[in-house]
Amino acid sequence: MPHTNVHHLNATLKIYSRERKWPEVLSVFRHMLAMHEKPDSFAIPITLKACAGVGALELGKQIHGFVKKNDETSKNLFVGSALIELYSTFGQMCYSWRVFSQYSRPDVVMWTLMVNGYQQNGDFEKALSFFSHMVRGGVTPDRVSLISVVCACAQLGNIRIGKSVHGFLIRRYHDRSLSLLNSLLNLYAKTHLVRSAVNLFQMMEEKDVITWGTMVAAYGQNGYAVEALELFHEMIDKGVECNSVTIISALQACIETCSSEEGKKIHELAVKKGFELDVSVSNALIDMYCKCFSPEKAADIFQRMPKKNIVSWSALISGYTQNGQAHKSLRIFRLMLSDGTQPDAIALVKVLTASSELGILQQALSLHGYVVRNGFQDNIFIGASLIELYSKCGSLQDATKIFEGIKVRDLVIWSSMIAGYGIHGQGLDALRVYNQMVKSSSVKPNDVTFLSILSSCSHAGLVKEGLEIFNRMVCEYKLKPNADHYAVVVDLLGRTGQLGEAIDVINQMPIPAGPHVWGALLGACRIHNNKEIGELAAENLFPLDPNHAGYYMLLANIYAVDGIWHSIAELRTIVKKMVSKKIYGQSAVEVRNEVHCFLAGDISHPYWPHIYDLLRKLEIEINVDDCVANLWFSAA
Repeated sequence: MPHTNVHHLNATLKIYSRERKWPEVLSVFRHMLAMHEKPDSFAIPITLKACAGVGALELGKQIHGFVKKNDETSKNLFVGSALIELYSTFGQMCYSWRVFSQYSRPDVVMWTLMVNGYQQNGDFEKALSFFSHMVRGGVTPDRVSLISVVCACAQLGNIRIGKSVHGFLIRRYHDRSLSLLNSLLNLYAKTHLVRSAVNLFQMMEEKDVITWGTMVAAYGQNGYAVEALELFHEMIDKGVECNSVTIISALQACIETCSSEEGKKIHELAVKKGFELDVSVSNALIDMYCKCFSPEKAADIFQRMPKKNIVSWSALISGYTQNGQAHKSLRIFRLMLSDGTQPDAIALVKVLTASSELGILQQALSLHGYVVRNGFQDNIFIGASLIELYSKCGSLQDATKIFEGIKVRDLVIWSSMIAGYGIHGQGLDALRVYNQMVKSSSVKPNDVTFLSILSSCSHAGLVKEGLEIFNRMVCEYKLKPNADHYAVVVDLLGRTGQLGEAIDVINQMPIPAGPHVWGALLGACRIHNNKEIGELAAENLFPLDPNHAGYYMLLANIYAVDGIWHSIAELRTIVKKMVSKKIYGQSAVEVRNEVHCFLAGDISHPYWPHIYDLLRKLEIEINVDDCVANLWFSAA
């Protein structure tokens, strides 16, 4: 570089900075030092910005040292702002604070950089605190500081300050920028104030794809999935170009409505717009198809993905399990490992859940070994999943060992152990663990815990204890029971023949009784052969869940006791029509460490003739044993 003065060098720095050529900026700065030219308050901020741009923190600190020795630059607000921005970029807000505190009269830019720095680095409370000091100090916030504080409010769920910012905008602020209004819209969405979000959305004269996408997400994440899809289609009809984020929000709304047809349309749009093979969109499509009972379509997308991440593998593993194909989940897990993808804790939880559906103890032991070898044994969620896995594989002893080995137990761990005892019909042990949790820990039970303990009492026939637990849930812990809790209480009373009391519980429910509640009552009527109450339960149940064949068979079995054959014939005709449309679940057995899956009447297994031949032989043996037993009893 030819010899030139500081003014020419500054001009060069400005050009490179404008084009974001940060290495060239640093090269010019080094040349300036080599020429013994003293960097001024113009050159230093640009160079500090370049340090942030290329990740050169140490060089930035050296420049900071130079600034401290120079009175002129050390008092310059632009230099101070550049230093604050440098340190906040690297997450070192303590250094940003030191720089800020050296200025007796910081300007709005410095205040804004501090608020934004805390917000960007996840210290949302500090961001709000700094903003409060800023306003109390008489500094009028600018657009950037307002956006930062609204984002901090959204992360903390602090609607009070967020609404204050909105009020400030209405009263005093004239810069109603789109980015600021979008951040307010996001705040209302994340704090579940859908009506406020709708009002703001309708008031906005200008809208971009972020505006539309935020509003679609606001509907979808707050239980208004139908409205989310309607708004998404309105956006498309108005010619607004959607982005991948909006596509994902719309797919999540399809999951809530369980609308695979709507999901297919959005999938077609994603293909048309070139988003289908975007990893995040592909993952959302896999999730949508799995939860809308089309795992084969999810698998097709998975196969075509040019690049998969751990979320992709986890989504398909979980999806197969949700669709009753846990053996395929474990096959995908093996493929993931052979592909070189290492599972995270979330993926392992999904794998353990899949294994628990199969109930194969040897497999559970192998997966537990994998967990330990890879250092996941201290993860709370994996610990809870292992407790559930061993419980469902019939090894309550191993489940208890896991539970006792966990020193710091959260609610998930306690609930898993309570559920484990419940699965094995050990209601008294479940009650013991529940009482231990309540008395010897700071953990408070939630609705899931109470559902586990109530189910345990029901399976063990502990009516009095179960009703006491239910009353504590409502009166002591002030929790509102949902339909599942009421269904267990009805089941609890019904199992012991207290059908009148079960009816009273249903009549006193503050919410409409759902199919689980009436189903529990119908099941109890089958046990105790009560046709009158059984017909009442069926009358309410069938319109709520008309496609559940098991409920019709329960009523048919009640009629069979009284010999009401014409009604049985009608019910069985209905059931046959259902069965012809039914998607069958699969059973699985493990033979020599290999899982074999089958259906009733299945002939897809390569050894099916041998299997059926063995079954016929076993059937003959069973019939012979029955005949011998009958003769023995007759002789006795």
